[in-house]
Parts: sequence; structure tokens; C-alpha cells
Amino acid sequence: MSTQEQKLSAVPPAPAAPATAPAAPATPPNRRVLVVAAVLALVAVGIGGRMWYRSHYYVETENAYVAGHVHPVSSRIAGTVTKVLIDDNQLVKEGDVIAELDPFDQGVKVEQIQAQIASAQQQVAQADAQIAQVQAQASAAAAQVAQSDAQLVRAKQDAERYGQLYNNQMKAVSKAELDAAVATRASAVADLAARKDSAAAAKAQIASAKSARDVLNAQVAVLQVQLKDAKQQLGYNKIVAPVSGRIGKRTIEVGQRVNAGQQLTAIVQENVWLTANFKETQLAEMKVGQEVKVTVDALPGKELIGKVDSFAPASGAQFSLLPPDNATGNFTKIVQRVPVKVTFKPEDVKALSGRLVPGMSAVAEVAINQK
Repeated sequence: MSTQEQKLSAVPPAPAAPATAPAAPATPPNRRVLVVAAVLALVAVGIGGRMWYRSHYYVETENAYVAGHVHPVSSRIAGTVTKVLIDDNQLVKEGDVIAELDPFDQGVKVEQIQAQIASAQQQVAQADAQIAQVQAQASAAAAQVAQSDAQLVRAKQDAERYGQLYNNQMKAVSKAELDAAVATRASAVADLAARKDSAAAAKAQIASAKSARDVLNAQVAVLQVQLKDAKQQLGYNKIVAPVSGRIGKRTIEVGQRVNAGQQLTAIVQENVWLTANFKETQLAEMKVGQEVKVTVDALPGKELIGKVDSFAPASGAQFSLLPPDNATGNFTKIVQRVPVKVTFKPEDVKALSGRLVPGMSAVAEVAINQK
């Protein structure tokens, strides 16, 4: 055997080809993916359902603020501050004195008017005495008129009788006696006229004296009104709280010179409400009396229940300093907001002990379409 044949015989024979392997089975779908998809679908349905439910039964706005009565306290008169009896954030009651001004100027004015009244009243008393004196003179003049009138009657009778006696045939009286009787009658006439003039003058003096007294009484009345005003001005030196509440924004110090009408501080009352600015498209189903859920940013986790009290008579834009003028040709439609007043129960506000104050931001949610 040749060497080449020996090499060929040494090579082992090739193995036989294996039989065809069976096909691998198809991979089953991932159950986790299906579960996640199902959960997401349920969540989406839940969110969508909740959104539909809330849009159908509730309207909400974040444009809401706590509001309340803020009363400015001003001085009625000009003066210098001598006392300040309040501090920031202090509780005060209606009528409490919060500051005092120097009363010297007003006190002097009161004393001056009182002195003028006393002088005028003394003049009235003098006028009354003068009237009484003139009335006595008038009474005497009237008595004299009556006496003169009686004398005139007698003189007329005497003159008439003497005339008859002189004119008869017997000439019972002389011509001198007749002339004397006639002269007496003329004198009586003149005396009566003089007495009447004196009585008339006395009456005129009475009228003049009464008129002067009336003028003095009018002056006294005017002075009494001025005194009342001066005392009131004197009382204005004590600045009192117009309402009960809490002091805020105090700007007054001892020694400060203040003017009439100048604001010195402000008092915030505890009674507050909510002003919620809803879009005009949210008002269709809103009515007075509907329940409102309110959450205040300053009170996290605290939900207040209120009710719709009233709607503003115009949108907020109409009350701005520059109301929109849509007739100029540059109109752009913007959804307007209308202020809605929401009130709370007084006991709920009181329970918060002053933690709910004007200016705080809030979220208001109104329940609509509910029976």
C-alpha cells in the first residue's frame, strides 16, 4: 500500500447529516403590557368621566379673593396729636378713643362764644327792662288821654251851655264867661291831642324796644348755634373708632400735625365674604343660594362652605378706570368675568379667629344642576 493511500485511509469518515429539527412554537403576548394598557384605559375613562361630571355639575374659578369692609379713620379737624391709644392689629370696639388732639384752640373758641352769649343775654335783660319802663309810660299816657278826653267832654258841655245861656233873651251869662268856656274847650281839645301824641310815641317806643330785643334774641340764638358747633369741634379732638374691628395701616404718631380729612388708620371688620370672578360662560346655570366650596391658599386643607349671594350688575371691565371702547374698529372678543359675591356663615368666619382677612386668594367651586 502506498503512502498516499495510507493517509487517505487514516482520515475518519464524515458524520451523517442529522435529521431536520422541528419548528419552534410562536412566542405568547406579554401579559404585563396588556395589564398596563387596561389600567391606563380605565384611568383615562375615569378621568374623562370625572371631567365630564365636574363640568356638568360644578363651575370653578381660581380668580377669587376674600373681601371685607375696610373703614378709613380720618381726623375731622386740624390739630396736633397728643395721645395715640392704639397699636397695629389691635382689636377695638365702636366708640373707643384711638387718638387725641390738642384741644387748646377749640377750647378758647368755646370760651369766647360763651362770653359773647353772656353779653348778649345781658343786653336782652336791659331791653326787657326798657320795654317795661316804656310800657309804664304808655300806660300813664293812656290814662292822661282818658283824663283829657273827659275834660274835653266837660268843656264842650260847658261851652254849649254857656252859649245857650248867653244867646237867650235874659242874658244869664256874660260874654266873658262864654269866651272863657269856649277857650277852656279849645284848650281841652289841644290837651287831648297832645296826650294822644304822647301815647302814640310811647307805643312806638315799645315797638322799637321789642324789635331791639328780638334782634338781641336772634343774636343769642346764633351764638348758641355757634357754641354748639364749637363744642362739637372740641369733641372732635378725640378721634373714636367708627366701627368694631381690627386696626390696620396705622400712620399716626404723637406730635404729628394732621389736617382735616387726613386718614390716620383703618379698621377692618371681621365680617368677610368672597368675590369670585367667574367667566361669563360659566354663569348660565349659576343661581343665588347655590352652595359654594371655597379653599383659601392661606388655609391649606381647610374647606369653607358658602353660598352665592348676588351677582355684580356689570362685568369687571366696566368698573375699570378705562372701560373698553369696542366701537373704535379694533374689536377683539375676550371672555369677560363677572364678580359674584359669596357669603359665609358668621360662626364659620368667627371660628377662624381672624385668620380669614380681605385680600387673600382663594378657589371657589359652585355646585350647579343639583336638586
